[in-house]
Amino acid sequence: MATDLTIVLVNRPGTLADAAESLGRAGINIEGTCGFPSGGEGIMHVLVEDAPSARRAIQEAGLEVRAEREVVLLDRLPERPGSLGEALRRIASAGANVDLLYLTTDGRVVLSGEDVAAIQRAVGE
Repeated sequence: MATDLTIVLVNRPGTLADAAESLGRAGINIEGTCGFPSGGEGIMHVLVEDAPSARRAIQEAGLEVRAEREVVLLDRLPERPGSLGEALRRIASAGANVDLLYLTTDGRVVLSGEDVAAIQRAVGE
């Protein structure tokens, strides 16, 4: 099952590389990722299949895994204006909140929130 890990980084050159290289050395493929600064630190989300091994690799590199969460993967959406909005509206109409969204390396959409099962039901995946 695909899992999102939230990795905390020092906001300086090289820490994104440190995280990615540690996963690579452990044979963990990063299926999707995003990163941004927040409150003086760097936050990196990575989508992986083998969360326990990925967590271990990150921690052995001296980095912190702040959170691990289940996600919903939407297959590639039609490449037309409004397709993402339609999917997100179905989720909102079902009363579910999305608090994480990014793309995988192959164009799927990664979604998560407090009620992952409701998100999954709303999009029919």
